Order: sequence, then C-alpha cells, then structure tokens
Amino acid sequence: MSLDLSQTSIDLVKSRFADEFLGEYAHAGQRWAEVKRGRIIEILRALRDEVGFNMLMDITAVDWLNMGKPERFSVVYTLTQIPSGDSFRIKAWVPEEDPTIDTAIPVWLAADWGEREIFDMYGLRFNGHPNLKRILLPESYPGFPLRKDYPVTGRGERYDFPKHTR
Repeated sequence: MSLDLSQTSIDLVKSRFADEFLGEYAHAGQRWAEVKRGRIIEILRALRDEVGFNMLMDITAVDWLNMGKPERFSVVYTLTQIPSGDSFRIKAWVPEEDPTIDTAIPVWLAADWGEREIFDMYGLRFNGHPNLKRILLPESYPGFPLRKDYPVTGRGERYDFPKHTR
C-alpha cells in the first residue's frame, strides 16, 4: 500500500473519529488503525467513500484471551482499492461481556458470509445482520470452536456430531 493512502486513512480515522480511535500500528510494512466498535459503520463508509476503498477483501475475528489487549475480541476488516490493489486494515475491539458489533452489510454486501462465519466460530453477533445463523456447524451446536478457551480436543462432538440426512 502506498504510504500516502495509508497515512490518509489513518489521518481520516484519527481526526474524524477521535472518540473511537485507539491507535495506529505497523508491522512488516503494513499499517492499520484500531478503533472502538461504536461507530465502525461510519468509519468503514468514510474509508469507502472518501479514501476509495471500494472492496471488502476480508473480514475475520481474533480472540485475544489473556493477551492484555483492550478487549477480548477484535473484528478485522481488510479493505482494498480497485484497481490499484492498495489495502488497509481496521481493527475494531469487541468486549467479551457484550460480544456484538454492527453489521457491515449496509456498506458492503460481501460482509454477509464472513460475519456469519465469525458468528459461527467465535459467537460474535452482528447487529442488523439479515440472516445471522450458523453456516459451518449445526444450529444446535453448543460452542464456538475458535475461541481460545474452547477445548483443543472439543467436547466429544466427533463422537456424536449430528448427521445430515437428505
């Protein structure tokens, strides 16, 4: 990503959304901004409309259990500018006590399946999502396997996992 576009993105988030801005970071030549979850849709929309990130390349989550981070979970949005291919990340922090964040679908329809996967694997809920249900595991599945406190060997699911009938 060009330094100018990266700096423009950070400056926009830092100035316009100062109440949400938590910091800017860099690693391996990539820079990103970290924010609170409260105005994430406004932030994403500004990056799309004003900086030109016209594609949501990826959305994922991370469980930071016992890592000393601002909150237990983060939702990470990777934005891309087509045709240049420049990208930028926004990390929004989500607390364990209220694992919810607004859906990005009003900004990018492509957020649909990624948010459903995050819900399925981490248990984070996306406010306003039109069809938030499991896509990888059965609706009756009792846990969220990508949480760090989920047992490595599971809870016996491999022996009594529901079988699909067609």
